[in-house]
Amino acid sequence: MHDPYWNHNTHYLPVLARLVGPGTRTVLDVGCGEGLLTRRLRAAGAGSVLGLDVDAEQVDRARRAAGGSPEQTGLDYVAGDVLSPLPELTRPFDLVTSVATLHHLPLDAGLRRLRDLVAPGGTLAVVGLTRPRTAWDRAVSAAAVPAARIARRRRGEWEHGAPIAEVTTSHAEVRAAAREILPGARLRRRLYWRYTLVWRAPQARGGSGGPGR
Repeated sequence: MHDPYWNHNTHYLPVLARLVGPGTRTVLDVGCGEGLLTRRLRAAGAGSVLGLDVDAEQVDRARRAAGGSPEQTGLDYVAGDVLSPLPELTRPFDLVTSVATLHHLPLDAGLRRLRDLVAPGGTLAVVGLTRPRTAWDRAVSAAAVPAARIARRRRGEWEHGAPIAEVTTSHAEVRAAAREILPGARLRRRLYWRYTLVWRAPQARGGSGGPGR
């Protein structure tokens, strides 16, 4: 069945939307593009969602697609670099998401910045890409080719129009960085040359329970 917004990245938006739980009051989507994920997260029950992207044109599209003011929709957007000191990022968020954006950033600095934006007990969820370096990497990459061809024929492939960047980091490098910066994170290879990285921030001292699931 044709899906006008399907591609290798949007395939994983439902995975991220399922991380929204009863305690998910605030969400930040880094690299929001035109807001597809932000709208899904809000529909899943997030209290308010902030989308951030360096591409001002994409941010304008997201604002138009939201269909109302932030007070009305629970959706807000800002154009800027996540590594910069932005006033909208002075508070932590219950859930921080990022799809196909981490490879645009220096790996360690990007992971540390995303980590620091997560509230105690909150969740960081990344969908990313890596560059094949080992024989196993290349075998996993080759295995995705027939599945991708079938998916394109059945569903089409949406061209998002956002800036792209060359992928230079390997799966092993992402795994090593996650072990150091995000202890306990779950890193999984996924279909369509993607991985997911999910990390739960430690609870604040004396805290009980936490946002999300």
